[in-house]
Amino acid sequence: MPITALVPRPSLPLALAGEPADGFAGWAAGLVDAMGGPGAGLAIALENLFPPLPSEVILPLTGFAAGKGVLGLASALFWTTLGSVVGAMALYWIGALFGRRRMHALWARLPLVKVSDLERTERWFARHGTKAVFLGRMVPIFRSLVSVPAGVERMPTHVFLALTTLGSLVWNGVLVTAGYWLGERWDLVEGYVGVLSKAVLVLVLVALAAFLAVRLKGRGRTAGHAGGRAQHRRGA
Repeated sequence: MPITALVPRPSLPLALAGEPADGFAGWAAGLVDAMGGPGAGLAIALENLFPPLPSEVILPLTGFAAGKGVLGLASALFWTTLGSVVGAMALYWIGALFGRRRMHALWARLPLVKVSDLERTERWFARHGTKAVFLGRMVPIFRSLVSVPAGVERMPTHVFLALTTLGSLVWNGVLVTAGYWLGERWDLVEGYVGVLSKAVLVLVLVALAAFLAVRLKGRGRTAGHAGGRAQHRRGA
């Protein structure tokens, strides 16, 4: 691949049909317009650190910009993947600095959870952490979150980097290329991925609600048994 393919081309105005004018999409478009590939990389790095920023807007918008000649397609893929890796590494080191000891201390103070829950999660991550990091890069919301436990569990840095780069390249490649080919209809990608994001969020909330319901029911049953035993002792 020629080195020049990774160098941002002179900025061309994105003020063409299909360019967002305001809101977050407008900000992202202005960033890519002003800085080219590095601007797209910066936006994606921020998206990793602040998950509410939607990659389903930034990535296809970057592909659209590549289709209009603001930057090359190879440059779009390189810089967005680099941004993903930089953002993920920041979260990894936050997890590593926080550490297992602080995590256990914090977990012990949380209501309705047990240390055994955390230990089971740690055992699961020890067995499936590599798959979680690689596939998690392609799942909205979890794209950012999966980096923290990887840092807490001190997954080898070179393994985390390789898995994050490959997973990010797949996810970014699909969305950037889609925006490139869809052109002015790049926002269709946002609609489809947005549905996926909402579905993931709903599943997480349902799982959390089920967990809390089971734990509260178990506590109520335990309290009832304890009260019955105490009453029995008083009667005796």
